[in-house]
Amino acid sequence: MLIAGDVGGTKTLLALYDPARGPRRPLAEDEFPSARYAGLEVMVGEFLAKHDARATAACFDVAGPVIGGRAKLTNLPWVLEEHALARALGIPSAMLLNDLQAIAQAVPHLDATELRTVKPGEAQPRGAKAVLAPGTGLGEAFLVWNGEDYLACASEGGHADFAPADELQSGLLAYLRARYGHVGFERVCSGMGLPNIYDFLRDAGHARESPQLAARLANAADRTPLIVQTALGEPPDPLCALTLQTFVCVLGAEAGNLALKVLATGGVYLGGGIPPRILGQLEDGRLAQAFVAKGRFEATLRPIPIHVIPAQAALLGAAIYGLRRLRES
Repeated sequence: MLIAGDVGGTKTLLALYDPARGPRRPLAEDEFPSARYAGLEVMVGEFLAKHDARATAACFDVAGPVIGGRAKLTNLPWVLEEHALARALGIPSAMLLNDLQAIAQAVPHLDATELRTVKPGEAQPRGAKAVLAPGTGLGEAFLVWNGEDYLACASEGGHADFAPADELQSGLLAYLRARYGHVGFERVCSGMGLPNIYDFLRDAGHARESPQLAARLANAADRTPLIVQTALGEPPDPLCALTLQTFVCVLGAEAGNLALKVLATGGVYLGGGIPPRILGQLEDGRLAQAFVAKGRFEATLRPIPIHVIPAQAALLGAAIYGLRRLRES
């Protein structure tokens, strides 16, 4: 049996797999609030006890770089190490991989019914593929063809320097630099980034904050869902709507950056928790316009399609990777 998990800054998904059933049919699956647990071992122990199950191997994708079998999570105070995890869980082996690498593992296995195309185009067979996932943070990865299959490669590109694309974003950069010092794309284009955009637009006078909304935000444990919900309301709140529009433009620009860096002629894939919730805003033209706005290389980017993928693609990727490693061993 394999236990696979998608370990995020906000929530963790755990599932149990029988190799004979494959990665699409877990025997059990549960969601856990990550911050309520002191460590992954406690959470996994609770999951296995609940389902009266034993595992022989584990594979977890984590929100942070995995180097030498060790990961310090970006948005959780956890340090994970493969050998220590295996000992704590009483199993022969435990595997760690970056969460975006896990999403990338799943991409070649997704069919057309699981994708929502937000920018049409024509993907080149065996062309490199780019993956971006704005959730709690901003993850990035890419896939390259190795002659037989796609190889998923991890990246921490979400922490590269935020590059403003217009005067409003230049003001946003200055505002966040005063707050944080270094400003990576994750500070803007993620669940933690949406409130940063909101604060800037409010404080810079680009839109007025509703007193009623201000009171609701002051009492919210996490402001991001409320900002998104109010931006999508009928009628939408003007400040929240401008916040979401700015977010979409930044996401499009960074998707274009990654597509240029890996020459992603095979397509760009948007994962994470946010894109499936804002499909209408991703399809209204702003994302595509920001994506191709690269001067002399606009013609290179224009044919590249952009797809939104299911929110649970990371768990599928972790299961695919873990089951493959089990077969190889």
